Amino acid sequence: MTVAADLERAIDAWHRTLTPERAGESSAWLTEQLRRRGLFFGDRPLCTVLRPRFLAPAQYQLLQRRIAILLRAFDKALEAALERPVLLDRFGLLDWERSLALLDPGIPASPVSRLDAFFDPGDGRLRFTEYNAETPAGSAYNDALTQLFLAIPVAREFARTHALRPLPAVPNVTHALLDAWEQWSGRRELPVIGILDWTEVPTRSEFLLYQQYFESLGIRCVIADVRECELVGGRLVAAGTPIDLIYKRVLIHELIGRMGMEHPIVSAVISGAVCMVNPFRCKILHKKASLAVLSDERNAGLFGKKEQKVIADHIPWTRVVEERSTTFRGETIDLLPWMADRKDQLVLKPNDDYGGAGIVLGWEVDGATWSDAIRTALAEPFIVQERIGLPSEAFPSWVDGALVFADRIVDTAPFVFRGAYADGCLTRVSTATLVNVTAGGGSTVPTFVVEKR
Repeated sequence: MTVAADLERAIDAWHRTLTPERAGESSAWLTEQLRRRGLFFGDRPLCTVLRPRFLAPAQYQLLQRRIAILLRAFDKALEAALERPVLLDRFGLLDWERSLALLDPGIPASPVSRLDAFFDPGDGRLRFTEYNAETPAGSAYNDALTQLFLAIPVAREFARTHALRPLPAVPNVTHALLDAWEQWSGRRELPVIGILDWTEVPTRSEFLLYQQYFESLGIRCVIADVRECELVGGRLVAAGTPIDLIYKRVLIHELIGRMGMEHPIVSAVISGAVCMVNPFRCKILHKKASLAVLSDERNAGLFGKKEQKVIADHIPWTRVVEERSTTFRGETIDLLPWMADRKDQLVLKPNDDYGGAGIVLGWEVDGATWSDAIRTALAEPFIVQERIGLPSEAFPSWVDGALVFADRIVDTAPFVFRGAYADGCLTRVSTATLVNVTAGGGSTVPTFVVEKR
């Protein structure tokens, strides 16, 4: 029996259990629980479907093994870039980003991160399309939804025949933060944690989940607006409270763009008054060009044979948009004219943005729009990436008093810790090609490893 067949049987078993009566009951229960717990992304409920995402044990084990190798490749690329300015240039950092990234943070570059990927339906291969190495969201949402779907009414009958193994992420986030704190400070006493962002961001509900979790462990946590921070007596003070560790949520380019390099957070990190996770150095790998550095033939010598194979198997062909010759599937190409002729095979992405902003899917635009997009990509840092197959699954939902099944594109976004291992997995499902909750195009669902009892 294949992995695909096992998963199909598990999905069918869940759907058989979901009678219209039970679907209505489960939908009402889930909606009430989401409301009670504040599980909304802005004003939208975090989850709008009635089934979690299932992974087979073999799928999850393979994912973890391959990611461990891939992370070694990212680490080698980072180390080489710090030693070789020419290689660092290929990541496309702005001058101020580069100056901050070159400061030694005293901790790893990305203690908490997330890879975004899809299982290609053509061959079942996992293809990583982005590395969120700066400040990934979703881990607390994932764990909260996991608790709800273990208790949702439809799961009662399903649990008779199948075992659901949850994949929590929040404990690993906490371990990574405290590990970074001890490494940075040399002390074991618990730090005061500050979660710093703009008050109006739609992810504020997740900050509250983390605050509740940290405080349940006896760790004081302050949520504050970036504009409420000041440097007082050598301490960073957020909303009147001195903090030791920033569990940074505000994006670096937003912080600098809106508040400038003289902001107290920047000054406190540079002076060593506070530990920030992730540190400014995370920007190097967070750039989408990091995938281009891994897949570019010019950099193959940085990696061992296992790493080269994992890169070839799991990283789509990616290049920084520029005038140059390169290779594609072993053939030498002149990049720009080659891109112009193959829009249906390619996607353009800004080197540093989020929420799907600026992404151009070549197969969804006409030739004139694609040509304009290439011109924009030449003027600003962009990458071009090979199109991959997008998997879809049928997900049930309760719409206007009826049970409805709709095919939705499914992504796979495993959480990564201490730059070394993956544990836990964010899943977003969407009827739109661009699977992104921030862009308003999807729903978050918890991920479980499922097995027949």
